[in-house]
Amino acid sequence: MSKQVKPSQEEALVEMLVDVSRVTKVVKGGRKFSFSACVVSGNKSGMVGYGHGKAKEVTEARAKATQAAKKSMVKVPLYQGRTIHHDVYGRFGASKVVIRRANPGTGIIAGSAMRAIFESMGIHDIVAKSLGSSNVYTLIAATFDALSKLNAPKLVAEKRGLKVTEVGTKPKKNENSEN
Repeated sequence: MSKQVKPSQEEALVEMLVDVSRVTKVVKGGRKFSFSACVVSGNKSGMVGYGHGKAKEVTEARAKATQAAKKSMVKVPLYQGRTIHHDVYGRFGASKVVIRRANPGTGIIAGSAMRAIFESMGIHDIVAKSLGSSNVYTLIAATFDALSKLNAPKLVAEKRGLKVTEVGTKPKKNENSEN
């Protein structure tokens, strides 16, 4: 589920051009060229989105992709504003990604498409590995699939009816119940 970005937040958005492709269509009179662009945008504090645009000029394609990225913004919970809460796996088509949290000072260890997502999201320490297809579009979609699976401990505690300090600990065995 995507969220709309308020106009006050648009000024703080950072956009990164991930891929530009020239597409050629051969017709009777010759060749027709058009351009395809992929853009990732974020606010450097947990909001990120991506978009794809096609047009006859690169600037128009980039503008369309930026608009699509702003429409598809999602909020991702961050741990101490620098990394993710837990390791996660995502896939889309033939692309698979493994994203792992990292200690302070590690930096962003990831390929170009995933690096753009993490930088625009405001993550400073993370390790990511892409497996399978290296197609930019499926790689970005797989990364967003992984990010959609992230949960903050507060949300997990609310779902389970526990306190935040009890999340991640083993449940106590009930002595009265028998197997």
